[in-house]
Amino acid sequence: MTERIGVLGGGSWGTALAVLLANKGLEVEMWVRNKSQVDEMNETRVNNKYLPNAKLPVNLIINDDLEKTIHKKDVILLSVPTHGVRETLLNAKSIIDKKQIIVNVAKGIENDTLMRISEIVKEILPNNKYAMLSGPSHAEEVALDIPTTIVSASLDKEVAEYIQELFITPSFRVYTNPDIIGVELGGALKNIIALGAGISDGLNYGDNTKAALMTRGIIEIARLGTALGANANTFTGLSGIGDLIVTCTSMHSRNRRCGILLGQGLTLDESVKEIGMVVEGVKTTKSAFKISEKLGVEMPITDEIYNVLYNNANVKDSVNKLMGRDKKHEMEDVARNFNYNW
Repeated sequence: MTERIGVLGGGSWGTALAVLLANKGLEVEMWVRNKSQVDEMNETRVNNKYLPNAKLPVNLIINDDLEKTIHKKDVILLSVPTHGVRETLLNAKSIIDKKQIIVNVAKGIENDTLMRISEIVKEILPNNKYAMLSGPSHAEEVALDIPTTIVSASLDKEVAEYIQELFITPSFRVYTNPDIIGVELGGALKNIIALGAGISDGLNYGDNTKAALMTRGIIEIARLGTALGANANTFTGLSGIGDLIVTCTSMHSRNRRCGILLGQGLTLDESVKEIGMVVEGVKTTKSAFKISEKLGVEMPITDEIYNVLYNNANVKDSVNKLMGRDKKHEMEDVARNFNYNW
């Protein structure tokens, strides 16, 4: 392949994917906003701030010139935090050619508009084809060629398969999925549950608690997802259960680590400052809470995490509220549609 890729964003995930593509021999250029970070990365050939365990290949170009990074590229990899997507695209709009494919790897929902990233891209760049990469994939492990599987999602089958071929390597297996809504929501909403899993760990609760959070969490994710038009089957796959498992159980997960600090008694501001990087689940919790209220979708775990983050609720009180809810049928959504004889 001779494709040329422009990577927007120099965080851990953008860096890991830029390294992966450069190691395949592709022409890769990465835009990093901070000039001092660019200079350091070019001098040391390491992204010390976000991904210190990955050596940057010599053919990976790093700069702070947005226009140069985008110019004459076949694919634009969008790897900035969700809250920065709109600003980045607006700044790049006059530079991006309609033939360039936009591939997003950020996981979140915009707070003010409650839009998914594909919707933001469609609004600003209506003529560009779009794909999303998501799944259980920590940048720290991808950078070390540890076997990883993800999903390439697009409404256009040819685009999904093109991105699949572009990114696939012997240690990075890529599947395709047409359900862009489900893949985006699975990647975004699992961060909320990971915050809860971290809070549970911070409170020194056990495996039983975390298993309950994860299992009931995927129910909430699927419930909101299907209400927004996603296919329920997507949430049983890599971008659903797969991403949920890795984010709730790994110390690579910023969301879990932030939750642990909250469970140990730190404030939200203190916890985020301690992590030192964007914790997507914090903003996503606010978006999901607003959407669930708007649609009348029941999401008790999300509600309690929202109360902890934004209403200063005591974490143990929130756990007690969840445990003390009215008795339910486990498959309550399914049970409404079937007449069980028992």
